[in-house]
Amino acid sequence: MKCGRPKTFLLLLVMLQLHSTIHSKSVVNTLPGFSGRLPFRFETGYVGVGEKEEIQIFYYFFESERNPEQDPLIIYLSGGPGAAAIYTCFYQIGPLSLKFGNSFEDTTLTLNPNSWTKMANVIFFDIPVGTGFSYATTEEAWISNDSIVANQVIDFLKKFYSDHPKFMKNPLYIAGISYMGLITPIVTLELFNANERGDQPSINIQGYILCSPLTDKFMDFNSRIEYAHRMAIISDDIYSSAIENCHGDYMNMDKANALCYDSIQKYNDCTRGIDFRNILDPLCDHSDLKPYCVEYNDKFIEAWANNKDVQQALNVREGTIGKWELVNITLHYIEGKNDTLCYSYNIFSSFAYHKKLVDKNCRALIMSGDHDMTFPYNGVLKWIYALNLGKDSSWGPYYVDDQVAGYEMRYAKNNFSLTYATVKGCGHSVGLYKPKEVMTLVEKWLAPKIYTSAII
Repeated sequence: MKCGRPKTFLLLLVMLQLHSTIHSKSVVNTLPGFSGRLPFRFETGYVGVGEKEEIQIFYYFFESERNPEQDPLIIYLSGGPGAAAIYTCFYQIGPLSLKFGNSFEDTTLTLNPNSWTKMANVIFFDIPVGTGFSYATTEEAWISNDSIVANQVIDFLKKFYSDHPKFMKNPLYIAGISYMGLITPIVTLELFNANERGDQPSINIQGYILCSPLTDKFMDFNSRIEYAHRMAIISDDIYSSAIENCHGDYMNMDKANALCYDSIQKYNDCTRGIDFRNILDPLCDHSDLKPYCVEYNDKFIEAWANNKDVQQALNVREGTIGKWELVNITLHYIEGKNDTLCYSYNIFSSFAYHKKLVDKNCRALIMSGDHDMTFPYNGVLKWIYALNLGKDSSWGPYYVDDQVAGYEMRYAKNNFSLTYATVKGCGHSVGLYKPKEVMTLVEKWLAPKIYTSAII
């Protein structure tokens, strides 16, 4: 295997290098599983990045269902790294939702009433290379890291604008979930800096949106102990012992410190049967998934995405990938994972970039599911507090359908503003667990901004 691609793929490289790598785009009017023509404008295509465009990034672009000429443009980065964009755009926040029966033949597409395209133009794309339908034309180009991905997002965006100049004046927000919490603020800051340098084209960057973000590997992973105590997963005694003996570092414990080691072992015993993505979900056996498991429908998603008719409808270049994978495990990060042959996890923290964004005319929206133990809300709040922002509004509930949907608080400093919100009863993939609540949060956050055609 070469970075998740079959060895036979290398035989195609010469052919692909002969293929023109100019950017391609196609309007998709129909899709297998959806009855009739799509009632919105949907475009797919490839954008070449790299010195010789040796990396071909596949994207899905949905125009706003409201007012595409003036509504914001949101660039949404899927997590992992290595999680395909199909999962986000057809199963969470895009205008179409995959519905599953007992077999692939029963898979249908329905309109999603909670799509972010109700109020914004949205681009999803498969990045890093090796994710989804994106591919490389040289063996060296398969190798990537966090810093490279951040630069490729910027390169992608500039080339997308070159092909879609009518969206240049639309307010732009960079959004990311999970691992892309490390990448999103880097991209956002560079776009602000590029405008200040006078780089062309000038981009109307307004801010960023983060869902369940990984920001700092020390703070976020260490926050799990406190979260487990708050949620009554570990006892007062275990928590007190960990605080007293581990000195704030629960993830890199010294085995010679017997008291700390014992506390962490007890914590591990208590959390072994917990699904960190949502502590309310059952912990499922991946070799025997039941219908109540979150991953149960993944096999149907993979069957749909690997279907030739689907790929033809999406205008995927035939022969450029082997089997489509929901997540490329050669890229995907888990706590403590070392660099792989394909990917280097070279950014430990993005906090410094958040700190620099405080000096910009920038808006931020950050959301956490309150039952997410992957990157718990208390860890997110810790680094937000460290930004030393002023309080713009006190902590309090927000409502959807006359029910408490979560809690939010707003911060501000000079021209920077940050809204932080929890989503009640929600796990790590906020758009999957609570789509209406999350869509309402984003819509409300975007609404107060009066958009103009002026470039910032």
